[in-house]
Amino acid sequence: MANAIIKAELRTKAGKGSSRAIRREGRLPAVVYGAKKEVAAITVDFVDIQKLLNTGAFLSTTYDIEIDGGKKEMVLPRDVQFHPVTDWPMHIDFLRLAQDATIAIMVPVHFLNEEESPGLKGGGIINAVRHEIELDCPASNLPEAIEIDLTGLELGDSVHFSDITLPEGVTPIIDDRDFTIATIAAPSGLKSDEEEDEAATEEGEAEEHSVEVEATSQKSEED
Repeated sequence: MANAIIKAELRTKAGKGSSRAIRREGRLPAVVYGAKKEVAAITVDFVDIQKLLNTGAFLSTTYDIEIDGGKKEMVLPRDVQFHPVTDWPMHIDFLRLAQDATIAIMVPVHFLNEEESPGLKGGGIINAVRHEIELDCPASNLPEAIEIDLTGLELGDSVHFSDITLPEGVTPIIDDRDFTIATIAAPSGLKSDEEEDEAATEEGEAEEHSVEVEATSQKSEED
């Protein structure tokens, strides 16, 4: 799939005063760096960037940036500075990427088929241990999300990293253990059958111990 295009313009002035003037014109200051090339100071359209930010995947999506109508370069947004009060974007850093480059990014986790999970239908909840997974991905094949199918999962079941299938060429940054991504947990006040069995067993063992102690005490008194 072709990357979305971000149209940009070169800027010749830097500094806070220049940046404020750029924002008043409905544009955002930004830079493009990396790939052993000079840093390019640019401006981008505020409305266009706001629409991309609203997708929720801006920092994990590659784009083709076109400066002054010239040759397109593939980039990945690496940092966005926001206004502390309005939360509007103030400045963006774009990283240049070669076609064969790999990049470490945080990819969000999406859960599918919640209605097909007996544990969730029975009142359980998804305890998401990780909402994002850090992956090493080809620049030309960045996954938008990792999808996890919850079909058939019961209370107490867990989803581990080994349970998911990654796109071709994508590898985990954490590769020395099979970490947990989520579990189907019982909500507060609701115990699973296994927990009830364990509680009943513990209660029975406690009663047996109490009887044994009482019998021993009686025998001691008789002696």
